[in-house]
Amino acid sequence: MCSFAAFSQNDFTTFFEPLFAVNHKVNDSYKVNFATVSRNYVYRDSEFEFTTRQLQFVHFSTLSFNSNHSVSAGVMYRFRENFEDKSNELRFTQQYNYAHRPNIVRFGHRFRTEQRITTNNTVHGFRYRFTIDLPLSGEKLDVGEPYFVANTESLLSVVKASTPQLDQRFTTQIGWLWTKSLKFQTGLEYRFENYNQDTKEILFILTSVILKL
Repeated sequence: MCSFAAFSQNDFTTFFEPLFAVNHKVNDSYKVNFATVSRNYVYRDSEFEFTTRQLQFVHFSTLSFNSNHSVSAGVMYRFRENFEDKSNELRFTQQYNYAHRPNIVRFGHRFRTEQRITTNNTVHGFRYRFTIDLPLSGEKLDVGEPYFVANTESLLSVVKASTPQLDQRFTTQIGWLWTKSLKFQTGLEYRFENYNQDTKEILFILTSVILKL
């Protein structure tokens, strides 16, 4: 109901965003991740359409201290000039992760800083994300079974000579462990962007295929 009501607003946009990721555990303490993401318009300016907005490639390296604590560094390049009149973007990311599972529910905390570099400026971002996930059949996740993931993330973006921007995101997804090395997830993410100045509401339709090597 909220989604259909929002369609009457001119500042409401819907995207379809498929992701394909490959994870590889190099050893007990080090793993790498590579991903490609395509962002496509589904609804904007009071009209339905399907056009590509951007394509991005991502790499993360993660060093784990134990089962609960890890740090990561990543780089992302976003191609946007090929699809619309916006600058491409180079992004560097640093993050700390803490997760614990007191029962069947796992709780995760992620603190992230990032530098988003375009031809016009450099934006410094600061994020905090809280996540829960749990199996939907039994106390542990087995092959062929579904699981549930939900998170909320707060963002602060700072750029020179401009007012800082505040964003809030809410995401829910259902996933399936198809095999020991292959997962599929789908769900929705709702964003309130720049809500401290001029709020823009954005709905994402998410799909993810995650391969573990």
